[in-house]
Amino acid sequence: MARATTNSDAFNAVAEPRRRAILNLLALEERSVGEIVARLELAQPSVSKHLRVLHDVGLVTARRDGRTMLYRTNAASIRPLHEWTGSFERLWQHQLTRVKSRAETATQKPEEK
Repeated sequence: MARATTNSDAFNAVAEPRRRAILNLLALEERSVGEIVARLELAQPSVSKHLRVLHDVGLVTARRDGRTMLYRTNAASIRPLHEWTGSFERLWQHQLTRVKSRAETATQKPEEK
């Protein structure tokens, strides 16, 4: 089965670690390309390329402020990613509960068992 291109599918777009780092940075406030470059210590052409992909799939929006482009996350487009990853929360909660239970059982004194 052929994979979707990174600029047509949000899931493929966030598969790249630098794009996830950019999304994390933009989650709190909008930022310019220069701010992203400085914070993440990436090359400007690389940041611009990743922002273009994120913008093409709708995960970020851009607005012009004078000569500066400001980017921010698009919460509505991120929602499907959040909902999908949230479906695994129950699995991890169950696993953590089992680990906790085993650890507590293992640390009990023999007379407590």
